[in-house]
Amino acid sequence: MTTLYTTDHEWLKIEGDVATIGITNYAQEQLGDVVFVELPKVGRSVKKAEAAAVVESVKAASDVYAPITGEVLEVNETLGTEPALVNSDAGGAAWFFKLKIADKSELDGLMDEAAYKAHTA
Repeated sequence: MTTLYTTDHEWLKIEGDVATIGITNYAQEQLGDVVFVELPKVGRSVKKAEAAAVVESVKAASDVYAPITGEVLEVNETLGTEPALVNSDAGGAAWFFKLKIADKSELDGLMDEAAYKAHTA
């Protein structure tokens, strides 16, 4: 499994032709206490850089962008009842949605962990 990052603070865990997407720990720290998460519908096609989900905190509401083009295969229903999971496990259990990757070449523009750490330093 490969993990990649966007400049908008999303992470993608790539397994075969499926990408699991969430927001980074850095992003949740900037947001503060998450109180609501709106997820895309299963079956929806999203284009790279299109707003796909919304995360609301006590400070602000922010869009979560699709880092790549694909079809939503699954969403993390747990976030509907436990949005605070984003604060406690942003890089794991609090994934937002899974995409079937439409074009693997779109992964080339994303950062590895070292590049992302440099980006947020």
